[in-house]
Amino acid sequence: MKAFLLPIILGVMSACGQSDIPIDAYETDTFVTPNGKTVRFHALAHASIRIEFDGKEIEIDPVSQYNGRDIDYAAFPKADYILVTHEHFDHLDTAAIVALSKAETQLVTNRRCADILGYGTVMANGDRLGLNDWLTVEAVPAYNTTVGHLQFHPQGRDNGFILTLDGFRIYIAGDTEDVPEMTDIKDIDIAFLPCNQPYTMTPEQLVRVARLIHPKVVFPYHYGKTDVSRLPSLLKGDNVEVRIRHYE
Repeated sequence: MKAFLLPIILGVMSACGQSDIPIDAYETDTFVTPNGKTVRFHALAHASIRIEFDGKEIEIDPVSQYNGRDIDYAAFPKADYILVTHEHFDHLDTAAIVALSKAETQLVTNRRCADILGYGTVMANGDRLGLNDWLTVEAVPAYNTTVGHLQFHPQGRDNGFILTLDGFRIYIAGDTEDVPEMTDIKDIDIAFLPCNQPYTMTPEQLVRVARLIHPKVVFPYHYGKTDVSRLPSLLKGDNVEVRIRHYE
């Protein structure tokens, strides 16, 4: 049974760069899993994503401050799971992790971040982890391939993640270009794809990835000052919906 995609946006955030945004004021997209459960994605900032699922909280790369925007994670529900793709300041923030953590919170990350933090469940590229009966995480490669950019995200160090929630599959690419291993990524409902050279993908690379993995919905994220406004028209004939949110 296919997941239903609901074109709902709740609580649209005001102008970019605003600080002290109330927790209920972030752009929110709602979807339904194959078994009828609700998944909500909250566009916090840049690469920071809050996922609500069936009363559970999953935080992706939570960062308290970015681009003039402050996120008060102390006001958020505590996380059941926190996933961190890699060590850069716009992805790894100890203060945000502490604010979101409770005794039962599980942190999933790569070796480098676990070494920095002193704890965490380590996943390497290719690992698969069943966290419970409703959530499976796969770690997939995320790295640069363009000459002159290889130092930003070297091959084998960082992760992208594929989350399977109640049969609903979410690809969070992390900081990566259009790497060959993406040919193995299948059956994706929602994809978060980064778009800001020299660190991640160009719009043209993002389009190639979207056509390759063919998710139902693409959220461009981590896009900084890159103009992503033309992505919906570039993918219009590919049966891939593009939703642009405040992930600059």
